Amino acid sequence: MAEDNRPTPRLLLVDTVDQLPGLLPLHAFQALRTCDLLVLGTDDHPFASHLDMAEERYEVIPADLGEQAVDRRELIAGLSLADKARAGWVVDRAREVGSVGYVFGPGDDDAFTRTLGMEAAREGIEVEVVYFGLSPLGTQMLRLAEVQARLLAPDGCPWDAEQTHESLAPYVIEEAHELAEAIASGDRDAIREELGDVLMQVTFHAALADDFDIDDVARGIADKLIRRHPHVFADGDAEDAAAVEASWEQIKAEEKPEREGPFDGVPTGLPAVALATKVQSRAERVGFAWPSADDAADKVAEELGEVGAAGPEDVADEVGDLLFAAISLARARGVDPEGALRGTVARFRQRVEAVLAQAGEEGLDVATLDPEGWQQRWEDAKG
Repeated sequence: MAEDNRPTPRLLLVDTVDQLPGLLPLHAFQALRTCDLLVLGTDDHPFASHLDMAEERYEVIPADLGEQAVDRRELIAGLSLADKARAGWVVDRAREVGSVGYVFGPGDDDAFTRTLGMEAAREGIEVEVVYFGLSPLGTQMLRLAEVQARLLAPDGCPWDAEQTHESLAPYVIEEAHELAEAIASGDRDAIREELGDVLMQVTFHAALADDFDIDDVARGIADKLIRRHPHVFADGDAEDAAAVEASWEQIKAEEKPEREGPFDGVPTGLPAVALATKVQSRAERVGFAWPSADDAADKVAEELGEVGAAGPEDVADEVGDLLFAAISLARARGVDPEGALRGTVARFRQRVEAVLAQAGEEGLDVATLDPEGWQQRWEDAKG
């Protein structure tokens, strides 16, 4: 009998990223090109078009295999007859042609993966697995878009289906405030979580739109960032952060020449501190700014005096002027007024709660404390 010198049949299993089944790294594609035949699980596999362009030979597992030629006695618990039939077909092709590369894709779950590996081992076929490696940054963004689309599908979430851009607008503001609070707290886990909530608002609005989608949103901001950073993406120059900001504003003005006045585009619905900060910043661009931080401090002192001298009909205006001057002083000293005030509010809450907790331990009713008693306990809480 003549000796069979054919090499051992080989099955190459190429892993993919669930969100990017049509993308493979170079090492995986090179491994596939060593095979005699490539096999895909479905006609609409995302990698099929790439193989067509590369003029690579491939076949698709027949869709009408059903459960044919399957021995139920060989079926391991938890695995399906259909998976065994499909895996058996791939293994048969490896025996016939010598070397088969199978590219995983949509619909190939862990059960089929195990079935395919076990069928190959049963037939003495050499199995090699090529893993994707590091997933590209942003693959979970694709998953988020898929989740959002599923929620808005006809058989998705009834609450989501009733939402509009208008109904969701309050949530955008709420989530942004919660993110700012998390940042002020310094809690990294809270920051990550709140960023996710803000991101969900973006994907939700994009999914609701009829005239654009999440790719249009991402493309628009990416293009804007490239345009406004010529010192990074082109031949522009920017020696420091101040130069970057000046360049940004110049490019922005060229992109939107229709704007009228320095305050055009400032949303009046911003919280008061943020609104004052934005308005002051815009005024500075046209030259209205304090010469120094000392001058800004003098203005605060002046406004404080006017609050003390104001009558009942004017005190609200004078307090507003004082707050506005304090915001101006903070900015002149390089301090973010919003962040500074949030930090103060957080410390205030912590200290009041500490006073109440201590009083509770002592069995003391804080309503009985006089101003001096509160002051002493406040100082103790400050540590």
